Amino acid sequence: WDETHFGKMGSYYINRTFFFDVHPPLGKMLIGLAGYLSGYDGTFPFQKPGDRYEQHNYIGMRGVRLCRLFCAFLGSCLVPFAYLTVLELSKSLPAALLTAFILIFDTGCITLSQYILLDPILMFFLMGAVLSMVKCNSCADRPFSASWWFWLSLTGVSLAGAMGVKFVGLFVVLLVGLNTIYDLWDLLGNLSLTLVMFGKHLLARVLCLIVLPLALYTAMFAVHFAVLNRSGPGDGFFSSAFQSQLIGNNLHNVSVPE
Repeated sequence: WDETHFGKMGSYYINRTFFFDVHPPLGKMLIGLAGYLSGYDGTFPFQKPGDRYEQHNYIGMRGVRLCRLFCAFLGSCLVPFAYLTVLELSKSLPAALLTAFILIFDTGCITLSQYILLDPILMFFLMGAVLSMVKCNSCADRPFSASWWFWLSLTGVSLAGAMGVKFVGLFVVLLVGLNTIYDLWDLLGNLSLTLVMFGKHLLARVLCLIVLPLALYTAMFAVHFAVLNRSGPGDGFFSSAFQSQLIGNNLHNVSVPE
């Protein structure tokens, strides 16, 4: 059922048809992008679960298959992410291999990753944020180095990705936030560290873990509204002034007072 739901939204992006959904737009935009890059024309109706894609032109429907391949690829990335995270935390190769082995044969992860769903995309960004956070912590002895900045920035990008797919991504924001508070509290208690240097640490985290994610999150909606410029099933959720900007709407180009 969910594949019917989110596959249809991918088609909306390809057809630039405005819709409304409870989740942020990033996951659906990536699904639509995967279909668009493969040549899918967005014509499959996604009316009910179980409809066969073979009913439509195969060449045009390769996009839907690529959407599945895209989600499967992101789902498969969870295995190396888990391996590297556990290896960094435990410094134990057997523990990291055991973690990867368990995840490879987890039927839930395999099932979620083989359909056009938001879940593998969400898990990709969630685990990417955790891995980046752990890697950044490992660079604590060389702050402001290139690797430290890279992992700190990548943590911020992953946080934006997780929030941009589903609001459940806020839980990893909470995790990274608690880790950052602990890290800053530890730095504040370091008597060998000057207040100026502590201020630099604080500013770096504000820029990479607050400003950068919020900027990217806002940019996702900017792209969302720029792409979806045609009238669709989501018009009624918005004001008349907004509807007047949608091509094909009854109010299109009508002067609507604020």
